Amino acid sequence: MGISKNISKSMKDSSWIRAMFEEGERLKKQFGPENILDFTLGNPVAEPPDKLKEELVHIASLKIKGMHRYMTNSGYEEVRADIAKFYEERSRLPFTKDHIIMTVGAAGGINVALKALLDPGNEVIVPNPYFVEFRFYIENHGGSMRLVDTLDDFHLDIEKIEKAINRKTKAIIINSPHNPTGVVYNEEELKALAALLRERREKGQRIFILADEAYRKIIYNGTVLPDLFNIYEDTIVITCHSKDLALPGERIGHIAASPHIKNLRPLLDAMIFANRILGFINAPALMQRLVQKFQRNSVDIMDYQRKRDAIYRILVESGFNVTKPLGAFYIFPQSPVPDDIQFVRALQQHHILAVPGIGFGKPGYFRLAYCVEMDVIERSERYFRDIIPAAR
Repeated sequence: MGISKNISKSMKDSSWIRAMFEEGERLKKQFGPENILDFTLGNPVAEPPDKLKEELVHIASLKIKGMHRYMTNSGYEEVRADIAKFYEERSRLPFTKDHIIMTVGAAGGINVALKALLDPGNEVIVPNPYFVEFRFYIENHGGSMRLVDTLDDFHLDIEKIEKAINRKTKAIIINSPHNPTGVVYNEEELKALAALLRERREKGQRIFILADEAYRKIIYNGTVLPDLFNIYEDTIVITCHSKDLALPGERIGHIAASPHIKNLRPLLDAMIFANRILGFINAPALMQRLVQKFQRNSVDIMDYQRKRDAIYRILVESGFNVTKPLGAFYIFPQSPVPDDIQFVRALQQHHILAVPGIGFGKPGYFRLAYCVEMDVIERSERYFRDIIPAAR
């Protein structure tokens, strides 16, 4: 065949998200895009803030010599210094530019961190359900993913995590606000996790928390997102501006490593080196300068909250069993029939596109991404009201 056997297998096991998105493209060609209600992809229809667009035009028009050349692999010093100031204000910890590495989105940042941390055979714990790409990111660097089921409400099951830890465990990925469920982990459960990991450290095993905070600013109803930097010492936060500033196609993000991490310099150097040898080289120069002053900004979160409220009401009134999201822009209802793939196919007959829960490691559920126009949500109501009897 010519291609890697490993890649061939991974392609067969690859994302249901993309598979359903591509199925949606087929249906749109068949029935017209206006007749397909697409909830598959977390690709926000929200536009970036107007001030950010104005700043982009301003930066692009500057006649600064060398503005598009290479810089240090960790990113521009002045950009990292401003981001460090943001973290210092948020956490009250002594962040400096040296704790920040600019990355090609959160995906690039997670790969950089894993490359720096993992030896072949190391395990990374991932709470289930999970964002499916995590598995591929871990396997990219010789590690293996160890899935651990969450509680019925999708919060962390600390007892199961404790049982999953073994001598091969090197890290745990925490994604909060969570994709696909919209759950936000609370301080109590994160402190319990930290206490568990400290016990292992006292026995000579160091386990890092890799916190995927791509949706950190998208939280609802006054929900407080705990600051992991003040909960656990060996924390590495990875984030991006794909969601909060609606810039998914620009691939800009960063890593923030806790000042509490002991012997931090070698880890930072390893991640900077990984940024280079993975082929990222550095984060996009123009985008670094663009997001520099927008760490405290976001798109209209209330718009997402209104959409969350609308889709949640529709699902509940239609008879679905569903946990109300407190963050991100996903909702993860239980399928009314055991076979979630069968149910998603039934939804397609009503021109609704969703992703089966099996694509997130959780059969029996399905995911809707409500980062769509409100009109799409409103038009879906009559179909959701009819679908449960039809599916059965």
